Amino acid sequence: MPYNCIVLVKQVPDTAHISGKAMKDDGTVNRAALPAIFNPEDLNALEMALQVKDQYGGQVTVLTMGPARAADVLRDALYRGADRVILLSDRKFAGSDTLATSYALKCAVEHIGAYDLVFCGRQAIDGDTAQVGPQVAEKLGIPQITYAETVQSLQDGEITVQRAFPRGKETVRCALPCLLTVVGTANQPRPPSVRRMIASKLAATPLEYPALLKQWPEFETVEALDRYLAERDQKIPVWTVADIGADEENLGLDGSPTKVWKVDYVVLETKESRTVPTTQEGVSALVNELIQGHIL
Repeated sequence: MPYNCIVLVKQVPDTAHISGKAMKDDGTVNRAALPAIFNPEDLNALEMALQVKDQYGGQVTVLTMGPARAADVLRDALYRGADRVILLSDRKFAGSDTLATSYALKCAVEHIGAYDLVFCGRQAIDGDTAQVGPQVAEKLGIPQITYAETVQSLQDGEITVQRAFPRGKETVRCALPCLLTVVGTANQPRPPSVRRMIASKLAATPLEYPALLKQWPEFETVEALDRYLAERDQKIPVWTVADIGADEENLGLDGSPTKVWKVDYVVLETKESRTVPTTQEGVSALVNELIQGHIL
């Protein structure tokens, strides 16, 4: 039986390269000043959805919310095997916290239509709240399985999943439709396919047309470029607040009860060092010391 899977992904700032310009005066992240990457655990979520498609058939739709450049992660998703991608982009989304973001995603998922499974990463590296996935499930009124590591079976309208925790694992069964938040140990995401990269090399949103015309002047007009992409199913749709029927009061800064006060850049420095003998006794002594110091 084929399954319709929706994957919620996010383009995030590379938190390994945060600088003093990471925050704006209004307490939101200055994303333009930081390198952007595909949120790592969202890649694991995409891979899990693609594995479901490979084994059972169906379709994988990838959805992200962000500015025009967030289309980069959608193209990456296409290169890895996604069938359909959608960008949520509107100035009215700007400044959304997890509550407002989950509301927008919920509206978008409902606008997509029928689905069996919703996948997302356990958490994003630019917030570490792990709230968006569970909040989307709650707003959709469907059950959720967090910390998903392995899909063990899918049959008779139910899914069986193994969950991973620091001190063990748990197997749960859940009725469909449901939402899964996926951990980083779930799988090894497949690399982008060269064949898919060639086929989708021009995939773009209408927001990117001006830049694309400079790169490919032979199209001459926006209309010609739009027609070319639409005929080849390479036009990435952009949905606005109006498209998904969302209430503006629940979006952006006005719909966000939480605000970031500041971001601290912590630098770890070594002030002393010690050589540990490479013997059983030396290693055991070090481990005991770490345990007594409540480090392990």
